[in-house]
Amino acid sequence: MNHQDLDVQAFINRHPFSPYQWLVFATCFVIVLLDGFDTAAIGFIAPSLLKEWGVGKPALAPVLSAALFGLAAGALVAGPLADRLGRRVVLLASVLVFGTACGASAFATGLEGLTVLRFVTGIGLGAAMPNAVTLISEFCPDARRAVITNAMFCGFPLGAACGGFLAAWMIPQWGWRSVLALGGIAPAALLLVMAFTLPESVRHMVARGAPADRIRAVLRRIHASSAEATRYVMAEHAGQPSGGGFGVLFARAYVVGTVMLWLAYFMGLVIFYALINWMPILFKEAGLPARTATLIAALFPLGGVGAILFGWLMDRYDANRVIASGFALTSLAVFTIGQVAGDVGLLTVTVFVAGALMNTAQSSLPALAAAYYPTQGRATGVAWMLGIGRFGGIAGSFLVAELARRQLPFGQVFMVVAAAALVSMAALLVKLASDRNKPKSGDPALRTRVGAH
Repeated sequence: MNHQDLDVQAFINRHPFSPYQWLVFATCFVIVLLDGFDTAAIGFIAPSLLKEWGVGKPALAPVLSAALFGLAAGALVAGPLADRLGRRVVLLASVLVFGTACGASAFATGLEGLTVLRFVTGIGLGAAMPNAVTLISEFCPDARRAVITNAMFCGFPLGAACGGFLAAWMIPQWGWRSVLALGGIAPAALLLVMAFTLPESVRHMVARGAPADRIRAVLRRIHASSAEATRYVMAEHAGQPSGGGFGVLFARAYVVGTVMLWLAYFMGLVIFYALINWMPILFKEAGLPARTATLIAALFPLGGVGAILFGWLMDRYDANRVIASGFALTSLAVFTIGQVAGDVGLLTVTVFVAGALMNTAQSSLPALAAAYYPTQGRATGVAWMLGIGRFGGIAGSFLVAELARRQLPFGQVFMVVAAAALVSMAALLVKLASDRNKPKSGDPALRTRVGAH
């Protein structure tokens, strides 16, 4: 490398996290926060729909599940597009889609129309999440990538929680349509900000051979010294697949890790949706009052902020082992739920701990995927893990229904769900054992360069 070449990742690594990078973080955080709000909105307005439209609970099933299918579709399509067209344009399009569709849902006059709009909303939401993860990870220094990415991901549960508080305040005053209208207005405002402030990933621009002036314009906002370079390069491990997207995911060096990431995320969502959808019913059948059962079950999704701690650990130790340990402890905690139903105090603590462990481990997987794949396949890798995982959410709901049909005792239901966490743990350990992409330190022969002039 001559004195006019600049390795963009090394440049990011050696300078403090700049105000401009914090702006990218804040933008991605708000995208994910609105993603969480719009994803959860339908659940908060469901009781009002039942009352206003005079329908039964079974009739709401398509509306409640439509966004899940849209989330999967959006993630599976958007990842390859982002690796080809760029992270910025796909993020702008995804926020436009989910904001417009959610806002239009406020004017729905029947279940069929609302179901279609929820599916379209899901497509936008599914496309936004993985690309926000990918973009922020590519602006992070290596030593802080996991903790910053995980902190950004915490916007999702915060957005879902804020949605609950806002819905409780807005619906009595303005009706359920006001919640969906807000879910359209807020992304529209964000879109205006994004159009002027959101940059393209410099790593993506280098990988795609963008003009040096475009790369320099972004890097100068991180540190002025970037202007001295005339050529921008990026070191990637030798032996990287030459294609992008699927060529990376299913290349010999990555295919085992790809399948294991899918399996880990899929099983994590099996646990989440199995418990979040069924715990109130299971607790009530175990003898708890309905209100107590609901309040205890509501503790389960509150622990996602633990992902910041896991991010700190992942930046210092092997990330696969950190998350695998989280899933091992999740398995133990979920199993314990099935053994302590007779003690309300102990059950309350156990449900909260299980939720904190499960949500922390699950929320750390996107950062792991972003670090695993090279630039030309990163958006596809993260998006497809999230997209395939969505089907785990659907499977989790059906799993407990089938266990209930077979009349399994309370404790055995939680034992089966706990086993899913052990599968996630095993998948991450297999991924670790199969990883051929770690360069030996100090071996320059293991580095290749791509650049922009």
